[in-house]
Amino acid sequence: MPGDSRLSTMPPTSQSPSQNHLLAALPEPELAALLPHLEPCRLALGEMLYEPGERLRHAYFPTSAVVSLHYVTVSGASAETAGVGNEGMVGVVLFMGGDSTPSSAVVQTAGHAYRLERTRLKRAFAGPGMLQPLLLRYTQALITQTAQTAACNRHHCVEQQLSRWLLLSLDRSGAHELVMTQELVASMLGVRRESVTEAARTLQQLGFIRYRRGHITVVDRDGLQTRACECYGAVKKELARLLGDVRHRQQDRVAP
Repeated sequence: MPGDSRLSTMPPTSQSPSQNHLLAALPEPELAALLPHLEPCRLALGEMLYEPGERLRHAYFPTSAVVSLHYVTVSGASAETAGVGNEGMVGVVLFMGGDSTPSSAVVQTAGHAYRLERTRLKRAFAGPGMLQPLLLRYTQALITQTAQTAACNRHHCVEQQLSRWLLLSLDRSGAHELVMTQELVASMLGVRRESVTEAARTLQQLGFIRYRRGHITVVDRDGLQTRACECYGAVKKELARLLGDVRHRQQDRVAP
């Protein structure tokens, strides 16, 4: 399976489940029950966690990695429908009644995650406690992001889309520099590479980003936000509405 053969496990001391907001929001007893089954792993840039129609074997809870959910057409063209970082999980279809999906999941930013075998996830989801309502609220936020992405791709220019996408990527990674080729960005947005090159050049001339081969550095986040469409704020607002309390519990858990 693409999501298993290239994964490398890592010592549990290298990361913590509390770095993922959903896991950190669970009450101590619930998280303690899951801990023996959460496998820490490294996710490499470009790694395919699952492909269209493939039966998912694991759910992934990113801690520092960012995963892009893609829809791939028959011709091979693709576009990102949503992104997942440390605010969420990859594999919601596992508790929504299906074990596969017509979309794919590819690692956008290399980093760490925890994975949970599908039967363990389903068992925990069906049991009492906070996991079920927590994951359902997250799924609603993910649906909102997907709908907003569809509207953005249809009605907003590439420069606005790129600005939105960069800001959301920064929110998930916590870094100011993204290791990302223009080809990959074009694939994420479902546009021509030349369009991304032109939009990136404009943002660089304005002093908002700095681009060198394979690396995009945001040097003026506030300025970049002025070039983004309202979709960025809409996604953040809905995530905060549905999961604002999750962030507070996550911060409380990791506080010294």
